[in-house]
Amino acid sequence: MAEFSEIKNITVLGAGAMGYGIAQVVLMAGYSVTVVDVEEEIVNKGVLKIEQGLEKAQSKGKLEEGVSISDIMLKCKKSTDLSSAVKESDFVFEAIVEKLEVKKQVCKVVMKNAPPHCIFASNTSTFRITDIAKDSNRPENVIGMHFFFPVVLQCCVEVMKGEESSDKALDLGVEIGKNLPCLKGERLTVRIEKESPGFIANRLLIPPNIYLSWIFDKAFERSIPWEQIDADAEARKLTPMGPCELTDYLGVDTTYNSMKSYERIFSKDFAPGKVLTNLVETGHLGRKSGQGFYDWTRGKAEINLDKKAGVLNPEMIMAIMLNEGCKLLEEKIVSGYKIIDDVMLAGTSMSGPFSPGKRNYEKWSRMLEDFVKKSSKNFLKPCDLMKSGGFINMRR
Repeated sequence: MAEFSEIKNITVLGAGAMGYGIAQVVLMAGYSVTVVDVEEEIVNKGVLKIEQGLEKAQSKGKLEEGVSISDIMLKCKKSTDLSSAVKESDFVFEAIVEKLEVKKQVCKVVMKNAPPHCIFASNTSTFRITDIAKDSNRPENVIGMHFFFPVVLQCCVEVMKGEESSDKALDLGVEIGKNLPCLKGERLTVRIEKESPGFIANRLLIPPNIYLSWIFDKAFERSIPWEQIDADAEARKLTPMGPCELTDYLGVDTTYNSMKSYERIFSKDFAPGKVLTNLVETGHLGRKSGQGFYDWTRGKAEINLDKKAGVLNPEMIMAIMLNEGCKLLEEKIVSGYKIIDDVMLAGTSMSGPFSPGKRNYEKWSRMLEDFVKKSSKNFLKPCDLMKSGGFINMRR
C-alpha cells in the first residue's frame, strides 16, 4: 500500500453534484484527477462545473497564489472507460448512484484493474462498506469517505472502516481528507473505527424520514396542502425549509432510496409511504425533474407561514435525532456526543441534538413513545440512554 506522500493520481467516479465537488477540492489540493462517468456529456458537464467552482474560489481569493485555473485544469482528465481510467490510480473516490449492486460492481472492477496499492473510498450515504467491498479482490483497501453537499463549503468528511478494511487504508483516507481544502475553513476529518451504515450524520438524518413519510401520508389522506405542512416546520424556525420543499430540493428519489436501504439494514419501519412511493413511480422527483411535492417549473414555492396545518411537530425531528445519537453512543461508534454535534455543524450547518436534548430528553422521550403507540413505528422507540439522560455525562 502506498504512503500518503506517494499518492499522486486520484480518480473520481461520478460527475454529478457530489462527484464534481470532490474532484474540485482534490484538484485544489494539487492532485492529478480523472473524472469518470458513463456518458461523455455527463463528464463534460461535471468538468464545466469544476471550472465554474474554481472561478468562484478564485474570486474569493481561495486559490493558491500564482496558480491559475488553467494550471489546475491541466491536471484534470476525463473518461467514460472505468477499467482503463483506474490503471494508474493511487486513490479512487466513488460518488455514483446510491444503489448497492451498482456500487459493488464498480468496486469490483476498480479493484481488479487498479494497482494493488490503490484505495477505494465510497461516498455512500447509507450502505455498509463491508457490503460494497464484499465481491472485490482487495476488501482491505476499501473504506468509506462521506462528504457533504456542497463539498467545497461543508467542511466535514467522515472516514470509516468496513469489517475488512486495514488500519493503513483508514489512515490514508484520514490524511487525504485533512489535505482537501474547504472554502469555509479547516476541514473536519472524522475517523470512525467501527462500521455504522450512514456514518454519523446520516444515522441521525435518515430516521426522521419515518416520521415525515407518515406525516405526508396523513396529510394526503386529509387533503392538506403541502405548503401547510412546510409552514408547520418553518414557523418554529428549527429548520431552514420545510420537509416537502427540502425533499424536492434534495431529490425525492434520494430520500426514497435511502429509506429502502435502511429498510433492508435496520427495520421495515423505514419502508417509504404511499406519497413518496407514488412520486418516485410517476417520475416526480422534485426540483431536478420539475415536479415533486411542488411544481418547480414555476420557480421556488411560496410558503405562507400564517397557514399552518398543525400536523407536523418539528421537535419530533430533534427527538428522533437525539435518540439516534444516543444509539451511536450505546453501540460505541463514538465515545462522546461532542463529535456527533461537531459533525452535524461542520457537515450540515445544523446544530446537533445534544445541547437542546440535555434540557428536553424526558419530554422528547415521551413524545417518541406516544408516536410509537400511534404509528407502530417501533424503530423510533427511545433507547435507554436517551430516556435516562445518561448521555449527559458522555461529552467526550
